[in-house]
Amino acid sequence: MLKQFLAVIAGIIVGSIGIWLMERLGHSLYPFPADLKPDDIEGFKAYVENLPFMGKFIVILGYALGALLSGFVATKVANNNKPVAAIVCGGIFLFFTIYNMLVLPTPVWFWVLGIVVWSLVLVGYQLALNKNKE
Repeated sequence: MLKQFLAVIAGIIVGSIGIWLMERLGHSLYPFPADLKPDDIEGFKAYVENLPFMGKFIVILGYALGALLSGFVATKVANNNKPVAAIVCGGIFLFFTIYNMLVLPTPVWFWVLGIVVWSLVLVGYQLALNKNKE
């Protein structure tokens, strides 16, 4: 049980790093306005609403990378060939993704991809299993 818990924690940490890296790339291509303050939620909403398609799509790519990494790492750490840790990681990330989509102005396509992309934790799980067999 402790190993499963640690597997989920490891998956969440590594998945979060993957998301963060992609979002850093997005922010370098589509920087925040100079006058945007860290606690200005309305200003951040305006920034998100005015992001071009690619700026929003980079966030989805970050979710995809996070899903693959979290599923892979959680499965490797759990080391039991079961998808439970990967699925729990996906569920946790999905919860926070839906929360963000409720709070921020996001188009319908973002909602669809933002939900579906977390199924990629199972691809990460499968990749980890394939590595275990070699």
